[in-house]
Amino acid sequence: MLPGSTLQLLITMVDYNHIFSKRAQGMKASEIRELLKLTQRPGIISFAGGLPNPDAFPKETTLKIVNELLNEIPEKVLQYGSTEGVPELRKALAENMAKRGMKVELNQIMITHGSQQALDLLSRVLLDPGDTIVVGSPTYLGATGAFRAFQARMETVPVGEDGMDMDALDKKLNELDKEGKKPKFVYTVPTFQNPSGVTIPGENRKRLLEICSKYDVLIVEDSPYSYLRYEGEPQPHLLSLDTEDRVLRLQTFSKILAPGFRIAWAVGPAQLIDKMVIAKQAGDLCSNPFGQYVAWKYIASGALDEHLEYIKELYNEKRLTMLEAMEQHFPPEAKWNKPMGGMFVWVKLPEYINTREMFEKALQQNVAYVVGDAFYVENEGYNTMRLNFSHSSEEEIKEGIKRLGEVIKQEIAEKKGKITETIITP
Repeated sequence: MLPGSTLQLLITMVDYNHIFSKRAQGMKASEIRELLKLTQRPGIISFAGGLPNPDAFPKETTLKIVNELLNEIPEKVLQYGSTEGVPELRKALAENMAKRGMKVELNQIMITHGSQQALDLLSRVLLDPGDTIVVGSPTYLGATGAFRAFQARMETVPVGEDGMDMDALDKKLNELDKEGKKPKFVYTVPTFQNPSGVTIPGENRKRLLEICSKYDVLIVEDSPYSYLRYEGEPQPHLLSLDTEDRVLRLQTFSKILAPGFRIAWAVGPAQLIDKMVIAKQAGDLCSNPFGQYVAWKYIASGALDEHLEYIKELYNEKRLTMLEAMEQHFPPEAKWNKPMGGMFVWVKLPEYINTREMFEKALQQNVAYVVGDAFYVENEGYNTMRLNFSHSSEEEIKEGIKRLGEVIKQEIAEKKGKITETIITP
């Protein structure tokens, strides 16, 4: 018999690359997830992850609800559930969404294991290798990762202060139409976008629907942050404006209740939802019924609306603290948006600054962010970064922004010096 160490060596020497599928060979690890591993060491103030604050987790209410569920309906909460999701939650979601202007039927709602699963299922049922889709630039990294895994061809449209540029979208779809390429869908995060924090105004939302109607294209409205508004007037949800059954909306409890439940929902055309349900059956049979019943109780009891008011107040204070600290410690060369909701501030530095190169220097000062180029499909955005304000304490935000400001100032001074030296040196 071989010694354990020798056997382990032989096992690790086996090369499985020749049996991986072409799809698996093209898969890449999430850049954000890999970067987050570097931020876990003690003493790091991290603005990297899009994490809710632990103080926002409703521990006492959850304990009360869990006890009620185990006492009242243990045979339901501890059993398998339907693939579409438990009926009580789906009905509560339909009623809650109707109050927000979104009228849907139960057969248009399915529960998923986080919004990421919804993106995977959507890709699974719509995308063949080489199919075209349209995304913003920048856009949510988790979405592009899902689309890339199914070998989609991603066309990009610039995202500015008013979100996705509608003129550019119209032009892009027109160009694709002339080339005989019909996109499967347009993907957008219209409210407090990840990563930029910007919101598409109401009139542009109507135009988005008109443009996609003209070219007969599905819209995927990813909306994890729309309930987290701290100032300004709410904008109509794309689903509420849809009169042609053209919008698939994705939403999650991860940002408004607790990400550990991994409960989200997809709402849209019944035919598309039905196909996604079939795909889900092959993947996990059903999402966590226990978590679904907890979420149902939150909605039915009114506790969710109360909790939303609490976390909006909590996160708004953190947002204002970060923006004030940035005004105080960031150099004038740095520019950033002032989001009215969500979890992120988007920073642009001079084009000669590479935030990926600067990342290690920030880690040395025990502060972290997410490099902006990770949110671009094409090779751009190297002078940008995303900062999360929801997770850290206000004291950590003040100290972390101070440290990061010093790193940015030093990087700008160093790069300026090299540029000057290059110009002067014959």
